[in-house]
Amino acid sequence: MKSAGIIYKYKHKKAEEEAYRLKDWFEKKGIKAFVKEMSKDEEYKEEPVFPKDLNWLIVLGGDGTLLGAARKIGRFGIPILGVNLGGLGFLTEISYEELYEAVSLMIEEKLEIQERTMLDVKVIKEDSEIGPFAVLNDAVINKKTLARIIDIDVFINNEFLTTFRADGLIISTPTGSTAYNLSAGGPIVYPTVDAFIITPICPFTLSNRPLIIPDTSVIEARLSKKDDESVILTLDGQVGISFHYGDRVVICKSPHVIKLIKPPKHSYFHILRTKLKWSGKT
Repeated sequence: MKSAGIIYKYKHKKAEEEAYRLKDWFEKKGIKAFVKEMSKDEEYKEEPVFPKDLNWLIVLGGDGTLLGAARKIGRFGIPILGVNLGGLGFLTEISYEELYEAVSLMIEEKLEIQERTMLDVKVIKEDSEIGPFAVLNDAVINKKTLARIIDIDVFINNEFLTTFRADGLIISTPTGSTAYNLSAGGPIVYPTVDAFIITPICPFTLSNRPLIIPDTSVIEARLSKKDDESVILTLDGQVGISFHYGDRVVICKSPHVIKLIKPPKHSYFHILRTKLKWSGKT
């Protein structure tokens, strides 16, 4: 029997109602369906919320809900259909009104599945190692509170790159290029390009510019100074890990990929035009 998982946004009444309505719809078609509210826990938890052999995963919410779902179960290779109940997102590309049309096409295997690269992130401390974590959008190093700039030494494939003096540093996938990276002045990168983006946040030196590197690279970041305290590493804007002088953040391409089911009507460029409010053709 085919099966589907449905994850809906935390404490969102409309999403909850639609999740159980969709569950009934699936089961009338002979498809086993599981429903789960997205937890608000900030800690990264490894346990799966559904069986790992689902045929599909439907996420009802926004891009943040999909990021959490990707870490919890999407990394097992289950195709994800993202539905934004408020409009369109960069990851949740299907609107509420298009839900059942899209799900019907999904069941008939008439929708394209696109693979998205993830980051593999771990923190190496003096006597322990935290991770690895599979991250879809970005890993960000910055201050917990407003304070002076921090100095971050960055190495690429064991070769010293530079010391970024900035409010922080973003290491992003192409999928995450339209998230915090974009707000910090980084480039938009097409989501299937084999690359990572390194973007300083408000750099002290104007010559410290965003850098695009191959996704075969291994990136390592360290704090330059002992007095750079109260620093945190944030994964996908949802998981926080304290980061101290002497710790090392090591980032490479994850062995896991996220499979996103593409909407029937919208291209990536349509999403860009809509979300960024770019002018239409005159």
